[in-house]
Amino acid sequence: MRSESIARNYAEALFELGEKSGATARYGELLDAVAHGIAAAPTVAAVLSSPRVTKPQKAAILEQALPKAPREFVLFLGAVVKRGRQGLFGEMAQAYLGLLDRKLNRVRAAVTVARPADAKLRRQIAERLTQVVGKEVLPHFHEDPAILGGLVVRVGDRVFDGSVRRRMTQLRRALLAR
Repeated sequence: MRSESIARNYAEALFELGEKSGATARYGELLDAVAHGIAAAPTVAAVLSSPRVTKPQKAAILEQALPKAPREFVLFLGAVVKRGRQGLFGEMAQAYLGLLDRKLNRVRAAVTVARPADAKLRRQIAERLTQVVGKEVLPHFHEDPAILGGLVVRVGDRVFDGSVRRRMTQLRRALLAR
C-alpha cells in the first residue's frame, strides 16, 4: 500500500474521531503542528525514526510535547507510533486538512506576488479569489520578483497567471508573429 493511501486512512480515522467529539478543527491544528514540529526539528525526526528508541518511549515523547492536547488525539498519536507510521505525519496532516477544507467548503491557494503584500492587499486578494472560485480561499503568499508585477494564483490544478511577465511574453510573441 502506498504511503499516501496509508496516510489518508489515518487522516480519515482521526477526522471521524474529531467529528464524533466535536474537535475536528482542533485535531487538524494539532496534527499540522506535530507534522511541522517534526519537520522543523531534525533531532526529533531522528529520534522518532530511530530503532534504538522504543515505541512506548516515542509515544511518551509526543505525549509530553502536547500536554494540553485532548486525550483521544494523544492516543491516536500513540497508535500511529505503535504501528511504525510516525514518518507519515506530514502526509497525514495534508490529507486531514484536505478533508477539513472539503467539509468547510474552502480551498487553499498559492499566491505569488512580485513584492511583499501588506495585510490590506492580502485581504483584498483573498476576498476576490473567494468570489471567483465560489469557495472560501485560504491564500499562502510567496514572493518572486521574476514575475515583475501582478500575481500568479494556483488553486489545486488550476493556475491563474496575471503576471506582468506573462503579459510581456504574450506581447512579444504577438509582435514577432507579424
